[in-house]
Amino acid sequence: MAIRTNTTRAGDSPIRLVIHGGAGTITRSKLKKELEQAYTQVLSQSLTAGHAVLEAGGSSIDAVIAAIVVMEDSPLFNAGKGAVFSNAGRIELDASIMDGSTRMAGSVAAVTTIRNPIRGANAVMTKSAHVMLMGQGADAFAAEMGLEIVDPSYFYTQFRWNQLQKAIAEERLMQDHDVVPDTPQPQMNEKTDEKVDKKRGTVGAVALDRHGNLAAGTSTGGITNKRFGRVGDSPVIGAGTYADNRSVAVSATGTGEIFIRTVAAFNTAAQVRLQHIPIITAADYTLAEIAALGGDGGLIVLDAKGNYAMRFNTRGMFRGTIGSDGIAQVGMFADDDRASTSNSYGTR
Repeated sequence: MAIRTNTTRAGDSPIRLVIHGGAGTITRSKLKKELEQAYTQVLSQSLTAGHAVLEAGGSSIDAVIAAIVVMEDSPLFNAGKGAVFSNAGRIELDASIMDGSTRMAGSVAAVTTIRNPIRGANAVMTKSAHVMLMGQGADAFAAEMGLEIVDPSYFYTQFRWNQLQKAIAEERLMQDHDVVPDTPQPQMNEKTDEKVDKKRGTVGAVALDRHGNLAAGTSTGGITNKRFGRVGDSPVIGAGTYADNRSVAVSATGTGEIFIRTVAAFNTAAQVRLQHIPIITAADYTLAEIAALGGDGGLIVLDAKGNYAMRFNTRGMFRGTIGSDGIAQVGMFADDDRASTSNSYGTR
C-alpha cells in the first residue's frame, strides 16, 4: 500500500518516520492472507498519521505519538486495545517517549486506565518534573492532565483472555502475541493457530521533523501471564527507547529483560555517536550482543540526516517507513521488499 503526498519544501530538513509493530517468527506460510492485509492496513494508517504531522511542519514528538496511537487503538498489536493479560487477569500497560533535541523523556509503567499510554508518557515528560510514573499514581496523574481515561474493560479482548487461560494451564509465560488469531478481529474469534510463532506486538516509532529534531517512542502490554508487577524494556529510557539529535532515535522490541541488560537503545546510539559506526552496523552489533545472552528481537533506528535502519534477528518484524516523498512502505517478512530495509536473520 503506497500513499503519496507533497514533497519537502526548499530549505527544510528531510522528514522521515519509521515504525515497528513487533518482531518474531513472522512468515508468509504462517500468516493468513486476510490477517496480513489487516496488519498492512493498520501499519499504513500509522505511517500516514505520523507523516501528516511532519508534512504540516509539526514536531517529531507529535508525529511519534500520532503513529503509535493508531497502533494502540488496534486490537492487532500488544499495546493499548490489543494488550495481553497479567497472571492476575489485569492489563498493565507500559510506554515511553524521548525528545532528541533536549533529551527530555517520559514514561509510564503498569497503568490500567489510560486509553493511550504513549500520551501518558508524553504528559510525564512535558507536564511533570519526573521521567517515570507507575501504577495508580500514573493513572491519577494522567486523569489530572486531562487525558482520556477508560474503564479497564475497554482493553479486554476474548482472544487475549483465552491466551491467558492457556498460559496459566501450561504454567508458562507467553511473549507478546505468542499466537495470532485466525481473523483480523481477535476480540471476536476464540480460535488460535498454534503454528504461528512468538514474540510480536510491542509497537514503536522514531521520527525526524523539518527542524532536524529526532524523537522515539515505544508502547506495550508486556508478557502474557506476567507476575509480581513485571516491567520490561519498553518504558525504560535507554533500553527500549532513546533519542539524541547528536546520534539517533531508537525504538526496540524483543526479549525485554535482555534489552534492559544490554541497554539496547542507548548502546546503539552510543556506537553511532562515539565510535562513528554506521547505523545498520550499530543495530546489528546490539542485536548480536542480545543474541549472545539468549534474546532476540528488533530495532528501528533513525539519524538526523534521515538515514534509517529496521533490523531484526528473528524471521520477521512488522515495520514500515515514510519520508519526504509521502510514499508509505510496509513490510513484515525477512525477505519482504515492500519496506526499504534489510534484516540480519540468517545473514550474520
